[in-house]
Amino acid sequence: MITAFLAVAFGLALLVWSADRFVDGSAAAARHFGMPPLLIGMVIVGFGTSAPEMVVSAISASQGNPGIALGNAYGSNITNIALILGLTALLSPIAVHSRILRQELPILTAVTVLAAWQIRDGVISYLDAVMLLLVFGVLMSWSIWQGMRKKGDSLGSETEQELVIHAMPLRRAIFWLAVGLVLLIISSRILVWGAVEIAQGFGVSDLIIGLTVVAVGTSLPELASSIIAIRKGEHDIAFGNVLGSNLFNTLAVVGIAGTIHPMAVGPEAFSRDMLVMAALTLSLFVVGYGFRGPGRINRFEGAALLACYVAYTGYLVDSVFGQ
Repeated sequence: MITAFLAVAFGLALLVWSADRFVDGSAAAARHFGMPPLLIGMVIVGFGTSAPEMVVSAISASQGNPGIALGNAYGSNITNIALILGLTALLSPIAVHSRILRQELPILTAVTVLAAWQIRDGVISYLDAVMLLLVFGVLMSWSIWQGMRKKGDSLGSETEQELVIHAMPLRRAIFWLAVGLVLLIISSRILVWGAVEIAQGFGVSDLIIGLTVVAVGTSLPELASSIIAIRKGEHDIAFGNVLGSNLFNTLAVVGIAGTIHPMAVGPEAFSRDMLVMAALTLSLFVVGYGFRGPGRINRFEGAALLACYVAYTGYLVDSVFGQ
């Protein structure tokens, strides 16, 4: 059992490190080949920060552990809103601009409703997974088209500045891209093995392990990028990181895992986890619009989100060890 815990800890640390190297190498290589900075920011960096969830869920599904795959995706969404936004807002209140509420939050809400509708019958079929990937493809295409129409986009400007600061030769960029990708796969296999061993050792379902340990570990890149963004005063990026990651998890991560292996879904995933995920998503409308001026997530609301995460995690732990 000690070996399993060490495997999870080592796997998570290597996973986060390799994802960072993969993003750096991919972004630098894309710049050498002439990709616009905005596309690098939206596609390369966007995919890269969610690469841990994607690879872990894909490997879990291929090895016949759908609970880890699904728990990783939905648990990461809950972690992103309750833990990451909550902790970030405690450090510095997050301004929520009306554009995000008008465009991105309704899309995330609609995607959450779609996910709930798919798992209501207790299975994510191959057709369900393909539907999720198609919706993801449409949304990505629309986002890229919208972004390319805007002149002087802040994400494109920031990405270009970061690429200049962290410039690297093409050969080194390809090296880190390849090393990052290989280590992503290796670390994910180590993590999944350790998680399965722990689940079997304690008689815990794969879903619970995916919702807790794996979800928190694979969300560390989003936590780091959100804290860095908020310290720079880039509230849109901090909030957008979470919304973008949740869209990616719900559509692409579950979609990829489902196409590899259709997943049976226990009733608790719908009545407990999906309910919490949907409630947290809707809560962003409430804190975002505000009642006494411009929308923002203040420290009190950040503490409330953190309390929700602690209560939810405590309920999961009690459901396992309190019987």
